[in-house]
Amino acid sequence: MKKLLLLIIVLPFAGFSQNLKLEQANHLATLPIKCLQQEYPNKLSQLLIDSTEIASPKTLHPAFYGCFDWHSSVHGHWSLVYLLNHFPDLNSRSEIIQKLQINLSKENIQQEIHYFSKPHEKSFERTYGWAWLLKLQMELDASNDAYAKELAQNLQPLSNVIIERYIEFLPKLNYPIRAGTHSNTAFGMNLAWDYAVHSKNEALQKSVADNAIRLFQKDENCPFDWEPSGTDFLSPCLEELGIMQRVLPSKTFLPWLKNFAPKLFNKNYSWDVARVSDRTDGHLVHLDGLNFSRAWNFYYLIQQYSKEFSHLGKLADTHLTFSLPSVVDGNYEGEHWLASFALRSFEMKSKL
Repeated sequence: MKKLLLLIIVLPFAGFSQNLKLEQANHLATLPIKCLQQEYPNKLSQLLIDSTEIASPKTLHPAFYGCFDWHSSVHGHWSLVYLLNHFPDLNSRSEIIQKLQINLSKENIQQEIHYFSKPHEKSFERTYGWAWLLKLQMELDASNDAYAKELAQNLQPLSNVIIERYIEFLPKLNYPIRAGTHSNTAFGMNLAWDYAVHSKNEALQKSVADNAIRLFQKDENCPFDWEPSGTDFLSPCLEELGIMQRVLPSKTFLPWLKNFAPKLFNKNYSWDVARVSDRTDGHLVHLDGLNFSRAWNFYYLIQQYSKEFSHLGKLADTHLTFSLPSVVDGNYEGEHWLASFALRSFEMKSKL
């Protein structure tokens, strides 16, 4: 019976080749809906100063306590706002809005700010969770719905804290973090840059651009063949490519890219998809996310440089479609976060 149910869920994604459709959106929405207010299991990543700080996830993070950890909860919220913005006829629309309104109340956001204000939590969710928080703010800002305007206003004070943290932290980072997991510097800068452009925040934009150039401009011959590491869900090479594409003008970026990633200019370039051996393992399943992150970076590159890189479109589609059925395979290890990664890929593909 379980296999039959999974087959029914996966069918909307069979043979996918175009942009996201309503039926597929409805299936992806079920995942963050299910975990948005699911408190356990939970990974707090909390630094305890003393026993007075021991509390339940919902007490500590009344806005973002679901979906296993803080950052997954944040991008679960983003996923639902994104789907509401792009699919007005989405199933469970009223239920989704109600849950968003409960979680993102003014009082709950103030409690999140209180947590971030603890001196010993200054590095909490740096910079992965920070990046997704700004993306959520950006998606709420983009909505014309009354519910979103209220929630955007509620969230903005926390976003302001994150903006300040970015501007303070980036100049202190002497060396970039090139991991394929949460701490990846370039990924955090990519989403921060997008928000800075959206919000016309010149200070944040300047900080991201100046520090990206400082950290990455001299890089050459990124070792694509070394990817992936065993539990990557981000591509270190492509995330770096993404931030440099954002901050450099074309006349500077393309020469930089020829030194950084000469392989990508090959019209016959191929890159094997990442394969997961056990999707019940919360770390090994990261590799499905890697396929999505490769796809979104390729799509983003093609948006601006279709003449040079249109040949990468098929490769991006291959990575996206390979892991898409696994988003809804019934394992919470992947379900609590992979829908957001899939939607990020669809978001980039839709702009081609």
